[in-house]
Formats: sequence, C-alpha cells, structure tokens
Amino acid sequence: MSKLEKSIQEEKSPIPGLYIHIPFCKSKCPYCDFYSLASSSLVPRWLDSLKKEILIYKDRFTCFDTVYLGGGTPSLLDVCTIEEILGAVNSSFNIPDDAEITIEANPGDINPDKISALKDTGLNRINLGVQSFNDDELLFLGRRHKCSDSVMALDMLRQAGFNNIGIDLIYGLKGQTLDGWLKTLETGVSFKPEHISCYQLTIEGKTLFNVLKKKGELAEISEDEAGRFFLETSEFLEQHGYVHYEVSNFSGGLELRSAHNSKYWQRVPYLGLGPSAHSFDGKKRWWNVSSVKKYCEALEHNRAPVDDYESLSEEQALLEKISLGLRTVDGIDLDELRTISGAIEKIKQLAASGHIKILNNAAVSTKKGLLVADQLPLYIIQ
Repeated sequence: MSKLEKSIQEEKSPIPGLYIHIPFCKSKCPYCDFYSLASSSLVPRWLDSLKKEILIYKDRFTCFDTVYLGGGTPSLLDVCTIEEILGAVNSSFNIPDDAEITIEANPGDINPDKISALKDTGLNRINLGVQSFNDDELLFLGRRHKCSDSVMALDMLRQAGFNNIGIDLIYGLKGQTLDGWLKTLETGVSFKPEHISCYQLTIEGKTLFNVLKKKGELAEISEDEAGRFFLETSEFLEQHGYVHYEVSNFSGGLELRSAHNSKYWQRVPYLGLGPSAHSFDGKKRWWNVSSVKKYCEALEHNRAPVDDYESLSEEQALLEKISLGLRTVDGIDLDELRTISGAIEKIKQLAASGHIKILNNAAVSTKKGLLVADQLPLYIIQ
C-alpha cells in the first residue's frame, strides 16, 4: 500500500495524534511525577535520537492532525531546536494545515521575541503552566515563576496573535481556602483563555511531596473538601461561559476542546515519542524507557527505545472505553453497554441516584457522577 493510499485510509477513520515528550526542566517541582531532568545538557543528544525515532515510525503512521510538545518544560528549548523538531515531523509525516500544534510553556520563559519566533514555527496553541495566581502558592509548589510573569505572558500571547490559549491551575494546596481558589479562577477567566484545566493536587510516589507526606508534614485535602472545590470550580467556570467537557477540563465552547487530549479520552490512536512517552494503535499500548540516556543509547544502536507493551482484550478495551467515556460530556453509547450483562440495569440505578443522565442514547456523568468517575465503571460491569 502506498503512502497516499494509507493516508486516504486513515482519513476514513479518526486521525491519530502525535505527542513528543521533552524531558528537560530548569528545576524539578516537588509535586511532579512526570519523567524529566533538571538539566538541559543532554538536549543535543536527545534531539539527534528523537529524529531517529521519528524515522522508525515513518511508514507505520502517515498523518497526524494534532501535535503536542509536552514535558518537562518544552518552552526552555531555544526556538531553533523547536524548529528542528517540527521540521523533522513535517518531513516524515503529513501534517494538515489546520492541525492543532501545541506547546506547553512556563510563564517565566515567555518574552515578546520568543513568542513571535514560536508563532513563526507553526505552533498555534499554547498551554501555559500558570498553576496559581498567588505567589505564596507558587512558592509552595516550587514554581520558578511569579504571578506577574503569568499576567505578562498572557498579555503578550494575545498581543502576538495567539487565539488558542490554555492555562493549567492546581487546587487543594496546603492552606488554600475556597475563597483564595476562586480568586485565582477570577483572575484566570479575566484573560479569557480558550481552555482551562483545573487539577486537584495529588501526592504521587516519586516526588518530594510524597517524602513530606510520609514524614507527616504534608497531607492531601479530604474527600469532602475536594468535592466542594470541584463543584465550586465547575459552577464558577460554567457561569463564566466555559463548558465542563472532562473531569478536569473546561473550554470556551466544545469546538475549543483540546483536540489532542480528546484523542486519549476517545481512544483514538496516538504516537508518543521521547523518553517515557506512551503510544496506542487501537489495540496495543507501548511505552518508552524513562531515561534519556537509555533512550539515546537504544536509538544510537538502531533499536526502538520501547520499554514494554500490552495488548488489550475485548473486555479490557470495553472497560477502558466506559472509564474514559464517563469522564467526558460524550459519555458512553447505550448500545455498547447492552453487550454487558446487567449493565443497563446498573445505568438505571445510577440515573435514579443522580450520578448518570441519559442524553442522545448515551449514558453521561452528572456533576455528582464526575466526582466518583473512577468508581462508576467497575460498578457498571460487576
């Protein structure tokens, strides 16, 4: 089959997304469990290896309509390096003119010259790691930027003509009040970003915060507190015109949802490149080694840097589809649930309890359901 024929075939089904993990930071945040190095000394070697990994998949994937540069801190790379990455992608894959091309950025890395140069590379969506508009909270989170940096970055991005801006925010911090969180939300919506992600602080395994938790010096908020933050967040952002389309994500209209991240929730295939990146072809998942050096060594010896993989059974795939569907406004098709013995009766029970509503032949989580979205799938299939 020719490359053109493959491209035409892919267009008949959802087009995959491309994720590139840029595992470099200037410093490591105490809550972050993503793989990264607090150094950029290995960037040149990593870049050469990334180009080799791109070539491995050149004939397996032909077209991507979303490209996402995540990390780590992609914005610490110089623009020439970002141009090289996108150039290598465009040389090996078909990237439509209207593709969503995103980069994650730290507000402290933003200045007018860099913003202009980033726009010239073809990037059309910026996801800004604001996390908070309170300097004390930023200090607690170990962030290297201040509130004023975020304000200036958002102003500069608008002035430069970016019309698809997302911001990330975190709630449930030590000492944070609901009123304080709502002030952060008020500041956030005042810039009218197209997308807002609101994550509850969770203390993950290999983090400094987990060390403090084990010492009894830090704790997560209670379930009741988390529920109040979650519901107040949803109500506040909906009152300001945002659509609560996934547990932690809000957009200024369904058309402004993160097209790339939506592929994960809709189980659309995606390719992940770089150390620790995950991939999915519709039936099988695989993931790369979580080490820049091992990643580079593998590719320098003409080996794929894959750490492991798993093939999903039909039952696993269906459970995954239910789990992901109930996290979003799309829900899960009732016809698929009818293939599971007793599932429709469970859906009726969840509807009666206010956790589920039926819309357009789909079971969709209510706010009450989203609060316990991780528990609903097992209840439905047991």
